[in-house]
Formats: sequence, structure tokens, C-alpha cells
Amino acid sequence: MPSFDVVSELNMQEVDNAINQAKKEIEGRYDFKGSKAELTWDKKEVTIVAEDDYKVQTMADILQNKMGKRGIDLRALKLSEVEPAGGRLLRQKVTFSQGLEKEKAKEIVKYIKDSKLKVQPQIMDDKVRVTSKSIDELQSTMQTLRGQNFEVPLQFNNMRS
Repeated sequence: MPSFDVVSELNMQEVDNAINQAKKEIEGRYDFKGSKAELTWDKKEVTIVAEDDYKVQTMADILQNKMGKRGIDLRALKLSEVEPAGGRLLRQKVTFSQGLEKEKAKEIVKYIKDSKLKVQPQIMDDKVRVTSKSIDELQSTMQTLRGQNFEVPLQFNNMRS
């Protein structure tokens, strides 16, 4: 029976490239010369540390700009509140959402069922598998999901016939 998976994944190589580009731009900017401003990446989250609110916000904007240019959906980025980091420094953490959370998966399944398409959605770990007898129905489901905003980036993979 034909099926596909609805997932929310990031290309971590592109994330790494975008972070490296952002670091280069920050190092070369005149308004950051002679000030403490650093962007660190530990493969799970990005930490922005700077002297004042303006610099933290500017660094976050540069990072988002580079992510957008590399084709990374900005809905996958979660920016925390700016917090004191000791001394006169401020810190902001940026995390990346990978996989569908249970609540989002339930919302997607409910939306598919309410759309009255002849498909069967089911939650499997951090993805939603959609099956149907007709490939046309699966393609209609993909089109329907693309038109809806679930506040997370969605991709469709493992299309099987």
C-alpha cells in the first residue's frame, strides 16, 4: 500500500555552514571590533554572548539571516530569553527543533482526518506515516499539508508505492 512520512528535520551540515558564515561576518563587522562577542556551537544549540542587548540582537539577526539564505526554515529555531552571563555579559541560547513533538503530530493527524481525504495517518515516534490505496490521495494530502501552517517546518519523505 502506498505511503509517505511527514517529518520535521534539519540538514545539520547546512546549519553548521550557516553558523560558520555568521561567525565570519561578526568577526569582520566594525561595530563588534574590540568588544566581547562570541557565537559558540556545540552541535545541539548555539550560544550568543555579547556585552549589550543591541549586540546580542544583532548577532541573532545575522544568524537567522544566514540560516534563511542556506535554506533552513526559521520556524525550527527557538530563541531563549536574553539572560545575564556573569560580569557585564548577556547570553542567549538558540536551539533547533528536530522531529515532530507528540502534540504537533496529533494536530497533523487530526487535520488530515478532518480533511476527509481517503488516507490513514498514524503517529510513529517523531513522524506521521500516511497510507492510502491511491497515490493521488497521498499527493493531495501533501498539498493540503503544505497549505497549512503548523508552526514547524514539514518535509515529506519515504514515498513508497
